[in-house]
Amino acid sequence: MKILFLACLSPKTGNNTTAERIRSHIEKAGHTCELRDAREFQSSAEVAELLSRHHFQSALGIHLFKAGRFLLDIQIPFGIIFGGTDINEDVKVEQKRVVMEQVLLKARFAVAFTEELKKEAEVFMLSQSSKIYVQPQGVQTDVSDSFSWTEFLKSAGLHTEHVNDLRVFLLVCGLRRVKDPLYLADDFSEWHCDDPLNVLIIIGPKVSGDTMISLPDKFVEVWITAGISVALERSQQELHAAMKRCFAVVNSSVSEGMSAAILEAMDLGVPVLARNIPGNASIVQHEFNGLLYSSPQEFVHQSQRLVSDRELRERLVRNGKLYVEEHHNLKRERETYQQLVDTLLTE
Repeated sequence: MKILFLACLSPKTGNNTTAERIRSHIEKAGHTCELRDAREFQSSAEVAELLSRHHFQSALGIHLFKAGRFLLDIQIPFGIIFGGTDINEDVKVEQKRVVMEQVLLKARFAVAFTEELKKEAEVFMLSQSSKIYVQPQGVQTDVSDSFSWTEFLKSAGLHTEHVNDLRVFLLVCGLRRVKDPLYLADDFSEWHCDDPLNVLIIIGPKVSGDTMISLPDKFVEVWITAGISVALERSQQELHAAMKRCFAVVNSSVSEGMSAAILEAMDLGVPVLARNIPGNASIVQHEFNGLLYSSPQEFVHQSQRLVSDRELRERLVRNGKLYVEEHHNLKRERETYQQLVDTLLTE
């Protein structure tokens, strides 16, 4: 079967990684799956024309609005995958919510990463519970052998002679408002001034569009404020290598579907400090496999605990690894998507 797969494919983002992983699952079942950036299209008519010209037999999309709206008028069966911001944010806009309801009604199946996302969809949109499947994201980490920690720190403006003594907190995110990357800036900077070994590096692509945050023009190798800098985005292998070397991985998002960075950090044996929002709380159990915080002040407090309490750190690392192995199994994810795609074959 030839399948068109639409998703927002900003390079080196979680969306891109998720879409590529799911595409791989589908192709391993013997299908042809062509991944296209939803932002290439202006209307559903353009997508319909593409489908006809290249003889696609079915379609998939990630995000009920950004991708799903282009699938409403097509004449072939399709499935849809919740993106997170569609249910957490876009559903609040009436015009978008109506479109997403129509997408959910027409889709053969829908996939939510968590039970919480499924419940939110059922609350805010016409009930389609029977066609919504819950499949947590699978995790696959790959660490670069050629990665240089010292060079990475230099790229973020850290030229200190004591690089091995630094406690690097790594905030992995696209530079967008929904990720709120400067949420911790003031309090972290104050903490850094008290203890200069603590530094925060923000790493991720500068995503274009009206949701982009305002950063200095020369945002690479520039300190935003004392103790905080922004590093140039890296390949997935290099990013995983940086995560494995850092002291802790941080999430400061306003909303999340399911943070790939959190799961990858757990898989790599790195402690996680995540903002206490529903998407994060669905995978981070406070003091068991990670630490949750609800304010910048609480973030500093939890970070100080992580610095001083070795037993806590070891417990979080151990339980995080076990959690990913049990709940985010790549083989299970592959089987789910292969089974769901098979339903697109039946009339």
